[in-house]
Amino acid sequence: MKPRTEKFRICEYAILTAVTATVFLLCTCMGSVSIALSDTVRVIGLQLRGAAIPEALQSTVNILWTVRIPRVICVALSGAALSLCGGAMQGLLKNPLADGSTLGVSSGASLGAVIAIAFGIQIPGFAMGGTMILSVGFAFLSLLLILSAAYKLDASLSTSTVVLIGVIYSMFTSSLINLVITFAGDKVRNITFWTMGSLQGSTYANAAFLAGALVVFGLPVLTRAGELNAFSVGEDNARNVGVNVKSVKMVVLVCVSALIGVCVSIGGTIGFVGLVTPHMTRFLTGPNHRKLLPASMFFGACFLMAADLVARTMLRPLDLPIGVVTSFVGSLTFLAIFYSSRRERAS
Repeated sequence: MKPRTEKFRICEYAILTAVTATVFLLCTCMGSVSIALSDTVRVIGLQLRGAAIPEALQSTVNILWTVRIPRVICVALSGAALSLCGGAMQGLLKNPLADGSTLGVSSGASLGAVIAIAFGIQIPGFAMGGTMILSVGFAFLSLLLILSAAYKLDASLSTSTVVLIGVIYSMFTSSLINLVITFAGDKVRNITFWTMGSLQGSTYANAAFLAGALVVFGLPVLTRAGELNAFSVGEDNARNVGVNVKSVKMVVLVCVSALIGVCVSIGGTIGFVGLVTPHMTRFLTGPNHRKLLPASMFFGACFLMAADLVARTMLRPLDLPIGVVTSFVGSLTFLAIFYSSRRERAS
């Protein structure tokens, strides 16, 4: 029976990979300038083999290989990371409306990035290095402050206490961000556009940074899917079945904070991805986190690539911030989830 189950699981992941690759190709072809699928596949193949590019395809190479492909890769990796964070947080907090920003870490990471942009903090030889380092650093600092405050109130670090402190901290950091914007001068426009979320101008270095973060911090979350299944019933239940509640909680919170910090440093504040995609995935895979978390990453990548495609093509040649699209879709989904959960409680 077990080999058949493994084969079925491999088949599922093969289908998800094929769907993600198809969406990737479509998003690579389409944009302010549409490129034929055959030319796209040909250019990718030639570039991967290091073969000579025909003169007729030079302009296509400049559009695809220099601009569009690194952007779509970063979009896909960001979507996968944010969806993984959302699925893990919903299981950990046993709250269907939780996502990676519930703790307030996303607000902290945004504060670090806004400070870097407003005051021009840079690292020589490393483009956007100041934004990345301050964003990730503030994400970890935010987590430390939130957990320290929660521990002072409740030594067991109960979920409700951590969430409450996270909400308060988000309000506090929002006021600090507005204060920084007041002194930003001519950087206000850049900060405003960045806070809406955008992966315009992404590079292969950004993609490598995202991929590395997803491997380093995503794998520990995926390997604790079984413990998250126990958390979804309740912390007491998880403790009774032998789960080290505090250890698992710390690992998941630290990894989620790191992933959010990296995503925010590169793409700005992209809301609702971690809320929407785990719910869409749960309808297909069920609540088992061993299936839910990996599948959420595929669906998150596809969802954000589709949202980025809409942002690039809806008002072309104008490039909308991707956060505008995700917030529009996510807010409607949030209302639908809230309404359905209220109806279930009433019945």
